[in-house]
Amino acid sequence: MKPLIVLIVSFVLAMVVLLLLHHQYEWAFAGRISMAIMLFFTASAHFAFSKGMEMMMPPSIPYKKFLVAFTGVLEVLGGIGLLIPSLRYLAGICLIIFFVAVLPANIYAAMQSIDYQKGTTGGNGLRYLWFRVPLQILFILWVYFSAVAH
Repeated sequence: MKPLIVLIVSFVLAMVVLLLLHHQYEWAFAGRISMAIMLFFTASAHFAFSKGMEMMMPPSIPYKKFLVAFTGVLEVLGGIGLLIPSLRYLAGICLIIFFVAVLPANIYAAMQSIDYQKGTTGGNGLRYLWFRVPLQILFILWVYFSAVAH
């Protein structure tokens, strides 16, 4: 829920600032700014809650600590890429692939009731998927329409 709030609030703020600065609506640019902010926010969780993030992956996955840090770095790089005009399209494609690639970890975490912030199995469980899967689709569409198709 927090990433969605960050995304929407930063989008509204970006739209207002861009409107004041450029006297026109720049929804795609505001979309890229807000997605970058959201990615920086979610990347911070990879470092602040690394134990819980490691728990989101099945036991058979090796190098969990590295993968958690690596995916956090990828989120930061993706966010930066969205803000650089020459990298916007490539960053968008890479982020769409990234959002698809991490969905299984979110599904596994829900199946195991992982609370990544506490590093426990006291999370929301499968009912979380009713929110998470549509949220992931929203992220994909958001990036597509603000960076790839624009």
